Amino acid sequence: MKTWVVRFASLYVFDVIVLLIVGAVLPSVRVGWAALWASVILTAATVWIRPALTRWFRSRAAKTARERTRIGEAVVQAGLVFLVALVIWLLVVWLSPVVVVGWFWGYVLPPLFLLLAWAIYAAIVERIEGHAGELYDKASGAKTEAVTGASPDAASIAPTVAPPPTGRAPRDPYAGLTAEQRKMLDELGKG
Repeated sequence: MKTWVVRFASLYVFDVIVLLIVGAVLPSVRVGWAALWASVILTAATVWIRPALTRWFRSRAAKTARERTRIGEAVVQAGLVFLVALVIWLLVVWLSPVVVVGWFWGYVLPPLFLLLAWAIYAAIVERIEGHAGELYDKASGAKTEAVTGASPDAASIAPTVAPPPTGRAPRDPYAGLTAEQRKMLDELGKG
């Protein structure tokens, strides 16, 4: 559950920023406060609709892939990626108060911005979700401990590797766990 919350929240914040930039750069797209609701739609569409649309379009294009050259296939794949971004942009415009004037500046360029934003997000997703996960843990009161080589306590936090069982004695169910992890498992067994 935490993973989905962190992913959705971090993508939501990123999408708010992207929509505000689109609204500031393109004169025919008015976003303003609509970015808050439009980001919900954009985030949901990116997480759930985009993969399904991509699979569907690619399966349709794969039927005629043998008839195209290598360059033709690259053009078709690029067109499919743009088409997916266009469909998602249309959903955002139709389901939110984002105002679009003009077909080129309002319907052709924003999907290109979305494609660029998705590429940037894919490049930095681990960092963003890592920071969002830390914030989520702080908000929920969970402890996060980072294991670094420079820390003197790293040996006490790092999990130990248990030797393989020899078959003589029963294996310790707590082998390889730290004292804190053993305590947590004991508390789970009592509850």
